[in-house]
Amino acid sequence: MTAQALAQAVPTPQTMIPAPPQIAAKSWFLMDADSGRVLIEHNADERLPPASLTKLMTAYLVERELDRGNIGMDDMVRVSENAWRTGGSKMFIEVDTEVSIRDLLYGIIIASGNDASVAVAEHLAGGEAPFADLMNQHATRLGLHNTNFTNATGLPHPEQYSSARDMALLSQYIINDYPEHYAVYAEKYFTYSDIRQPNRNRLLWRDPSVDGLKTGWTTEAGYGLVASAKRDDMRLISVVMGTSSEESRAQETQKLLSYGFRYYETLNLYEQGAVLNTPRIWGGERNELRVGVDENVFMTVPRAVI
Repeated sequence: MTAQALAQAVPTPQTMIPAPPQIAAKSWFLMDADSGRVLIEHNADERLPPASLTKLMTAYLVERELDRGNIGMDDMVRVSENAWRTGGSKMFIEVDTEVSIRDLLYGIIIASGNDASVAVAEHLAGGEAPFADLMNQHATRLGLHNTNFTNATGLPHPEQYSSARDMALLSQYIINDYPEHYAVYAEKYFTYSDIRQPNRNRLLWRDPSVDGLKTGWTTEAGYGLVASAKRDDMRLISVVMGTSSEESRAQETQKLLSYGFRYYETLNLYEQGAVLNTPRIWGGERNELRVGVDENVFMTVPRAVI
């Protein structure tokens, strides 16, 4: 039995929970990052332009290559004219210069650099088109059923889309698969070539429990925000897509997080390696078999509130 199935098999106490808040967005989604339980959703599978939320997958692939040892943080990447000319938000890399993977990763996550995204796409896959193909292969592997990428930046394209649910699931993988890199998403500023840029996630300044992840905006997509916050032993991931302004995406996200933390809590039912039973065995090399879990088992339950 998987950890998720085991958690779902445990009866959940019945507690009065008020209706979730109304959110001014095209779609939204709130989940417990540990148990995977969905707390609130609306149009969560609608295919929408993701804008710079796309860069979550771009960064994920960089982190994956770092984890596998195929690249290193100090590896240098030569900047092509194509990367340098990419429009939209930039980290301001210069053509024919060499930039470290570390700076490019920070530039993607914090400054939302389109130029940095194209540079790593060319470095890792030889071009943006083959990199987009890699992005889609991993989207399939991760179970992102309403996502398709045509570029590494999120610049508008009719065949580039994702959903609130898929963005939340991708963020869950970023947090759980590569925790050693996750601290980058909480950085408030990034300076490159004497240019200091702020992280566009306003909640990093307003809520100390928020430590990621990514903002996005285009005229077509509106304003989006994928956020994660941890309070005590509970981590939530929220997504809003298609809000009306930078301030709106921050406020609507705060509504989701506040509701989740106020009315739910996460229980760690079993620690990784816990033995749950020792059934007897006949005719085997041993008299009994240790049965347990190979990962932590979490369950999300309503808080006991008045």
